[in-house]
Amino acid sequence: MSFSKKTIVNLGLGMAAIGRPHYINVRTNTVVKSDVNELKVNGFKVLDAAYNLGVRYFDTAPGYGLAEALLIDWLADKNDKNIQIGTKWGYTYTANFDKNAIIHEVKEHSISKLKEQWQVSKKLLPFLTTYQIHSATLETGVLENAEVLNELAYLKREYQIKIGISTTGDNQVEVIKKALEVSVDGRSLFDTFQSTYNILDQSILSISAQLKQEDKQLIVKEALANGRIFRNKNFPTYHNLYSALENLSYKYDVGVDAIALQFCNATIPESMVLSGASTVNQLQENLKANTIILNEEDMVLLKSFSVEPVAYWNERKQLQWN
Repeated sequence: MSFSKKTIVNLGLGMAAIGRPHYINVRTNTVVKSDVNELKVNGFKVLDAAYNLGVRYFDTAPGYGLAEALLIDWLADKNDKNIQIGTKWGYTYTANFDKNAIIHEVKEHSISKLKEQWQVSKKLLPFLTTYQIHSATLETGVLENAEVLNELAYLKREYQIKIGISTTGDNQVEVIKKALEVSVDGRSLFDTFQSTYNILDQSILSISAQLKQEDKQLIVKEALANGRIFRNKNFPTYHNLYSALENLSYKYDVGVDAIALQFCNATIPESMVLSGASTVNQLQENLKANTIILNEEDMVLLKSFSVEPVAYWNERKQLQWN
């Protein structure tokens, strides 16, 4: 595969970092920390900036604090059929915007939770195009829960929306393969797969060709590895990666984030890559990914920094909410 061709990043906005004051991100100085009113003001600013800069896909979830409510309010005066919204069900935000909260979200993949959260999420219609199980795993049994699967199939038919899953953990590929086997009334249920993919965890690359062949959409989340792609003294094992990214940043006159986003897009070119920007400035820097072309040598170098999924996710589990 040649990577020298210009590839435009199909960038969407993930709202996890703007819907709540705490998020798993090692770059603590870039996370907005504020009260609920300030969160709302900042959230609307980022949404407006994203729209004005050409972003048309917005990703949210009930587990992202006030993100769904923000989006519902923001869409009230919109009349653009190009806007697409993806949301999820299965996590409940429990921190109540308390910076000292120990538990920030609770996972529940029950039929009652699906029906409860759909009552709010459906307010995103007619812009809602994608409805996903939030962090589907083999352990919760949600991919074998006939009651849940039948309800999702009903929503798919009734509202003409795509049904998908988001994945997390070191067995993302295994979960996706399991989901691809799920059918209701003889029809494949899942259309979209929102998965972690970045320079460090490249495991999804192994199944990207199959997803394309089966006409499924891949949505890339955590493209910046929760901030771990930026130089950080707490991660000395990434010294060579930091040096490589900083050299490429200097070479192309863009931030490290733009390099990382373009890497995701160039390796899986038809994916939707989510920006997790929490400020307008971060979003503007992310979009500079569309001003560069990484050459073959750059791509080979970046691909060499892949780590084993187990090691990646063990490290991620140690990251703190901030």
